[in-house]
Amino acid sequence: MAATPGPNRGIAVFSGGSAANNLVDVFSAIRETKDCPLSYIIPISDNGGSSSELIRFFGGPGIGDVRSRLVRLIPDSPADPERAAIKTFFNHRLSSNASTAHDEWYSIVEGNSSLWKDITPAKKELVRSFLNLLNLEILKRARPPSSTFDFTSASVGNLFLTAARVFSGSFESAIYLLASICSVPIDSMRVVPAINSNFSHHISASLEDGTVIVGQNSISHPSEATAIQPMPSCRRPSLLLADGDDPSIELEDPLYEESHLPGSLPTLRNKNIKFSKSAVDELPSRISRVWYINPYGQEIRPPANPRVLEALRSSQAIIYSIGSLYTSLIPSIILRGVGRAIAAGPARQKILILNGSLDRESGPSSRPLTASEFVEAIVRAAEESRGHRRQNSTPQNACSPKFNPPRITTPQEPYTSYVTHILHLDGPGTPQVDRDRLNEMGIECLRLYGRKVVNEEGAVVGMKYDPTALVQALEVVLGKKGDAMVRVGLSGERSRRNTMEGVGRK
Repeated sequence: MAATPGPNRGIAVFSGGSAANNLVDVFSAIRETKDCPLSYIIPISDNGGSSSELIRFFGGPGIGDVRSRLVRLIPDSPADPERAAIKTFFNHRLSSNASTAHDEWYSIVEGNSSLWKDITPAKKELVRSFLNLLNLEILKRARPPSSTFDFTSASVGNLFLTAARVFSGSFESAIYLLASICSVPIDSMRVVPAINSNFSHHISASLEDGTVIVGQNSISHPSEATAIQPMPSCRRPSLLLADGDDPSIELEDPLYEESHLPGSLPTLRNKNIKFSKSAVDELPSRISRVWYINPYGQEIRPPANPRVLEALRSSQAIIYSIGSLYTSLIPSIILRGVGRAIAAGPARQKILILNGSLDRESGPSSRPLTASEFVEAIVRAAEESRGHRRQNSTPQNACSPKFNPPRITTPQEPYTSYVTHILHLDGPGTPQVDRDRLNEMGIECLRLYGRKVVNEEGAVVGMKYDPTALVQALEVVLGKKGDAMVRVGLSGERSRRNTMEGVGRK
């Protein structure tokens, strides 16, 4: 029997990067209300953007989401211009022009860049020392003309975090250093990587039609070079080439062998610097499963960071934030130990904040995921984390072009062991909330007020949460009386609990 949560037990939030950054102020408000620590659990499997070049050149985890959350947590202080300068500095991206980016980088490491303005000399020289260390490593590892580091669109924060990791040999030490420099209150707000590792951890996904996709970037927002392609059948995964790869260059690349195991999948060393999150083709069918792979494409089951399990075991509530289901949430949930920590821990409320729009991972548009199917995906991942294999589920290999999709079976634990509440919006482009099915699962739903999201063509593509409404909804679920909303109980009937419909309306 789970222990009763104490008043100061923490709150654990599963999230990715950019989408959940919009809710940081909401979660901070809840943390202050509950007077407890807040832990953000962030996956490290992203191999897109500037992270892809750091992974290609240095190996190591995908750090972009960790960096963006740390910088987003810098407290605002109008009276302290250095904080704003630090936030601007670590959020800065170099030019998309290769030559200009290179010059801009050297201006930073030499200390001449205008980005250093308002940063005190002591802090400036500390940061510069790590950036110069990284620059030296880049020069040492360069093998012109075939293997040089591409500074195009590189995030300065990602470069610093990599430098600190390379220097200390510890990813979490690098996180601690960046948090300290950024004045993030680490005693009350923690950014915890899902896996604590100096190695790269990649994911693969299978579709219901049997197609296998390798790498998070290809699953979520593929660049032109990694657009979805059926994986060819082969005996040696090391010979797999993505569309557009030049085998004469890849196989002669001495740099890759210095930071990665020989024979690693060439598809995992692509440059994915340029991609679009909006102009992305739909997947041909639904994603059925996500799993981790080793450098050779074989399925592995890595354990979660012990600090993740510690956070889950000491939390009064667990929140699944908005973001990409299969690349922001599932990669953290499927890790060994996580499912058991969620189900057996003291958290009584396990809240899914449903996305306000549908994306590539929740499609295709002809058959988008419903709210109950979001829950089922989370529950399947948590059960798999515990070693509860689904029927017909066998280890996968990224070298296999097709496989026999497993049948979905009833979980061994009740759905409410993993999800107890859903907060959702109701409007154009939002996932369908199938209340009858959710009631059968034992899950309560709260409908919130939001604002329409309009694209450049003027079409409504989804809804956006109103921060006030979301804070009030979370307070209601967590036990503090909030303002006006309709609570949909297990019977499916609306009941008033000091509330009215339309929380957050002006």
